[in-house]
Amino acid sequence: MRLLVTGGCGFIGSNFVRYILQHYDPAFVSNVDALTYAGNIANVAGLAERYGKRYEFFQADIANADQMDALMSKHQFFAVINFAAESHVDRSINSPQNFVHTNIVGTSVLLDCARRHGVRRFVQISTDEVYGSLGPEGKFSETSPIQPSSPYSASKAGADLLALAHHHTFGQEVVVTRCSNNYGPYQFPEKLIPLMITNALRDKPLPVYGDGLNVRDWIHVEDHCAAIVAALLEGKPGEVYNVGADAEMRNIDLVKMILAELGKPESLITFVKDRLGHDRRYAIDSSKIHAELGWKPLHRPEQGIRDTIRWYLTHREWWEKLIAA
Repeated sequence: MRLLVTGGCGFIGSNFVRYILQHYDPAFVSNVDALTYAGNIANVAGLAERYGKRYEFFQADIANADQMDALMSKHQFFAVINFAAESHVDRSINSPQNFVHTNIVGTSVLLDCARRHGVRRFVQISTDEVYGSLGPEGKFSETSPIQPSSPYSASKAGADLLALAHHHTFGQEVVVTRCSNNYGPYQFPEKLIPLMITNALRDKPLPVYGDGLNVRDWIHVEDHCAAIVAALLEGKPGEVYNVGADAEMRNIDLVKMILAELGKPESLITFVKDRLGHDRRYAIDSSKIHAELGWKPLHRPEQGIRDTIRWYLTHREWWEKLIAA
C-alpha cells in the first residue's frame, strides 16, 4: 500500500506519517509539502534513514497541477491523504487569499490529478470549525449544517464540498474526516497549547482571547491518526466522519492546567482583545465513527496534555528554532 500524504511536514501530517510507518508494515509513504512557515522538515527528521525506501519526501505546492501530475506519475498510489492546509484562523483574517489558494485550489488540483492517475481513495482531512459555533448545549453531528465563521473554516468547508462533489460526480472514493482541536508533539508554537507552554517556560505573558470561556473539544493527535487510518481503510465512500474525544474544556481552564503542571503563576495570564468572529464553543459527536469503524480515542486530556508538556520540555531546541525564525 503506497500513500501520498500531502502536508506531511506539518503538525498532524507529520504525526500521521510517523504513525502509519510504525504501525502498518509494509506501508510506503510519499510525503509532499511546500514547507511554508508551518511545514517543518525537522518534523520528519530521521524517517528516511529509519524506513529506507518506505519513505520519500518531495517539496512541492499541491496547487501546482504540473508538480502533482509528475508526482502521481512516479508511483501507483492507493490513496491520497490531504493534510496540506493553511490552518491558523488569525492568519486567515489577515491574508485570506493564501487560504483559498492552498485549501480550495490545492484540493481541487489533487482531486483532479488523483482521478486521472487512478488513485483509488482520497481522504480529505477537515475540521469541526466548518460547522461554526455551538451554544452551551449539544454537539456537531455529520448532518449539522455547515456555517463557517472565518476565512479559514470557509476555505475548509469549500474543500470538503469539492471533495464530496467529486465522489457524486465522478465516482471517486472520497472520505472526509472532521476533527476537533488536536494537541501533541510537533505542533507549531502559534497554536494555543504550545504557545502557552513555550511562553510559560520563558516566563512570558500568556495571551488569552476575550474572557477565556471559549470551549473546545480536545483530542490527542495520535488518536486522530488512528481515526484517519480507520477512515482510509474502512470508511464508506462519500461519507463524512466526525472525530472527537469528548474532552471539552474552557480555554482559561486549559491554560491554568498548563501553568499548574509547570509550576508557573497564574499572573502570567494576560487577557487580550477577542479574535474577530471567534466561535464560542465546539463539541463533536463521534458516535458514527465509533459504531461504523470501531474507532475510539485512547488518550485522556489530563494525561495527554501532561505528556505534551513533557515533550516540549525535552525538545526545546525544536521549538526555540521556530520562535527565533
